[in-house]
Amino acid sequence: MKNISILGCGWLGKPLAVSFLEDGFTVKGSTTSEEKITDLESVGIEPYLVNISEFEEFDDFLNSDILIIAITSKDVDGFENLISQIQDSTIQKVIFISSTSVYPRINKIMTEEDAIIENNPLVEIENLFKENTFFETTIIRFAGLFGGQRHPANWFKGGKKIPQPKGFVNMIHREDCMEIIHTIINQNCWNETFNACSTHHPTREEFYVNARMSKGLEAPVFEENEKYEWKIISSSKLENVLGYEFIHDNLLSI
Repeated sequence: MKNISILGCGWLGKPLAVSFLEDGFTVKGSTTSEEKITDLESVGIEPYLVNISEFEEFDDFLNSDILIIAITSKDVDGFENLISQIQDSTIQKVIFISSTSVYPRINKIMTEEDAIIENNPLVEIENLFKENTFFETTIIRFAGLFGGQRHPANWFKGGKKIPQPKGFVNMIHREDCMEIIHTIINQNCWNETFNACSTHHPTREEFYVNARMSKGLEAPVFEENEKYEWKIISSSKLENVLGYEFIHDNLLSI
């Protein structure tokens, strides 16, 4: 299976597409912006305008073996329409990029077996893919994303206070995101749900002070929360099932 369609060629999807091109795959990539069509073409991606909320037909875009979904939309109706089209396409395998935001902060280490937030549209969308038997889906719940132009030193600007300074950081670098996706496809690992998060969990205070100092910026301002809330995302399943080792596993050396 050497034909891949990537729904959403943005911060993660575009460099991911380029990495598959370098591995000899044929890659179709989508954007919702006409201005980005030429940009995708320039790096060898076959570009498509796709907005799942507009209920159009995406036949040509879905004429691939594998679909990677890397958009932030939580439009349940739009995803139901997309899934109905995947069923009628040549797509055999799907990777759906989800988020560890589905887990509540209940002061414990969270695994894939732990309870997730009810009435969450992202959870509803995950279930639409899990329950479909026309194709196989693996769901990746990425933690907080950084890398490239997305640097934590630039977050919480303008004196905005950072909550929960004694809580813990759950982050993952873009290079690890990409490598995990490649590993799942290379190992043919389907019908799974994985947390994907660095195994290093400094406090939010340590992490953001270090991030600002690394860029020569002023120290951040923290809220002093009366209620102490945190979660630590476990990637043990990812490490055990895939044998994955994180590229960026020291969050204080970013």
